[in-house]
Amino acid sequence: MLTQEQRAIITATVPILEQGGEALTRHFYKNLFRDHPEVLPYFNQAHQHSGDQQRALANGVLMYAKHIDKLAALGDLVATIVNKHVALQIRAEHYPLVGASLLQAIREVLGAEVASDAVIDAWGAAYGQLADILAGEEGRIYKAQAAAPGGWSGARDFTVRSKTVESGEITSFLLAPADDQPVLDFAPGQYIGVLASVDGVPMRRQYSLSAASNGQTYRISIKREAGGKVSNFFHDHVQAGDTVQLTPPSGDFVLRDSEKPLVLISGGVGITPTLAMLTAALRGKRPVHFIHAARNQGVHAFRAQIDALAAQHPQLQRYYCYAEHGSEQDVPGAVAPDAVGLLDKEQLAHWLPASRDVDAYFLGPQPFMRAVKQYLRELGVPEQQTHHEFFGPAAALN
Repeated sequence: MLTQEQRAIITATVPILEQGGEALTRHFYKNLFRDHPEVLPYFNQAHQHSGDQQRALANGVLMYAKHIDKLAALGDLVATIVNKHVALQIRAEHYPLVGASLLQAIREVLGAEVASDAVIDAWGAAYGQLADILAGEEGRIYKAQAAAPGGWSGARDFTVRSKTVESGEITSFLLAPADDQPVLDFAPGQYIGVLASVDGVPMRRQYSLSAASNGQTYRISIKREAGGKVSNFFHDHVQAGDTVQLTPPSGDFVLRDSEKPLVLISGGVGITPTLAMLTAALRGKRPVHFIHAARNQGVHAFRAQIDALAAQHPQLQRYYCYAEHGSEQDVPGAVAPDAVGLLDKEQLAHWLPASRDVDAYFLGPQPFMRAVKQYLRELGVPEQQTHHEFFGPAAALN
């Protein structure tokens, strides 16, 4: 339990974190990887090299320090971290390793005069409080997953039943349990953890589940990323009949029950979780507006599937926007998009339902999501009725 004095010390460090948080987290990761190389598989090294992971952790630490007296104000941040950790199978025994490296980084970056024994003690207590919150919630989820029908704990072997090229960049993998037993149900929008060994190096990633739950199989649809070790490994080497290991489904970016018109907006590979959401929504009668932005026809995945659903379900209206003019002419049998250029506020306003009393879900590259979030706000869609999840790292162990 944090004392009032320790809470005051944490609050007093907020200005330091605002100015030098990324330097602190960079040093933290250097210490952690040097002293505990066994945790490397839990981290996406591409996010490390880009600095995304350091920025995400710095922001998380800053938010925690700012709300140390009112942790409920952290809102969805804790749930997002917990779900990422569950997909990666972060366990209680990992937290002391992170804590030791974090306190060491605080001491070394801030210096002994600023990072006094009192400051280190305060941050040690604060980290312990946060670790207890996260580990406790993660433990509860692990138990629930193992006890649920079709559930399991840890890694489970799955067989690649089929491999399907969806576009010039995205390929789908249909995965069935090697033991021929049922699989855990999941909410539309969730992702699954994948364990892979690339050139003898163990790695972990999360991929959105791109088909509705059926109790028998899972489908993930992976974009080939430039320099992406796991994505390129799957595209180039994983074939039908191979075995991969999965951890149970997780994630809090999920379709909520509602009678309001549903708006699904995706950019690029952000289309993958919206497919499961769309399938689930079409089982009811609520109107659905499906809006997808792609670079061109060649990288537009699942168009035929969406078009077929639109033909079958009158309540579904779908719209496509391609950034590159005329590129669809290079693809045999391609049909022109509904708009050309980057998705902007005027175009989005034209495609949204007349009433702004909708539930809107959007996902895609971060610049795309920031723009869509601003457009929806300016167009009068209530912020509490918009749902999104930014790609990339959410916490230290990710």
